[in-house]
Amino acid sequence: MSETEMNQEPERKGNRLSKIVTRTGDAGTTGLGDGSRTTKDSLRIDAIGEVDELNSSLGLLLCEDLPALVRAALLDVQHDLFDLGGELCLPGMSIMKDAQVARLEELADEFNRDLPMLKEFILPGGTRPAALAHLARTICRRAERSMVHLHRSEPLSDAARRYINRLSDLMFILGRVLNRAGGRGDVLWQKGKNAA
Repeated sequence: MSETEMNQEPERKGNRLSKIVTRTGDAGTTGLGDGSRTTKDSLRIDAIGEVDELNSSLGLLLCEDLPALVRAALLDVQHDLFDLGGELCLPGMSIMKDAQVARLEELADEFNRDLPMLKEFILPGGTRPAALAHLARTICRRAERSMVHLHRSEPLSDAARRYINRLSDLMFILGRVLNRAGGRGDVLWQKGKNAA
């Protein structure tokens, strides 16, 4: 859930957003799902914004030509990230479920099964889809850091924190999968390549 959507709650009619420009955030505050307001620079809004950015980066990746199984997995993740955003915008609410975390673990195992064992560190890159997967991975790590920071002052569910951690692992694996799908191998780091 994005901050724009959070601010639409009073303007909803049925399942439609009737008004996008509300001016309710002009003073530097935004509404949460429980009707309370918080500052736009709060830890909670940081986490919500970074999960929204992560979801947008997956939307960009989904614009690429992807294997069907990768596409299906990423679409499911986008729906999960809206659940996560919903949990973040409702203080004290637990929306994320252990089943969502387990599904990510199963996907990671499935996609990793046919990849060669890593013996070197890899660089983000190769094909455009793989590079976009790595970009999503780094945004995911930033979202996770924000959620950990928020959790120190306002508890978040274990499932939410585990989900975001597993997702970054899955995105790393998908970067490798997408390089292979594009006819490329991993881009290997060469220690000290330019040191001499």
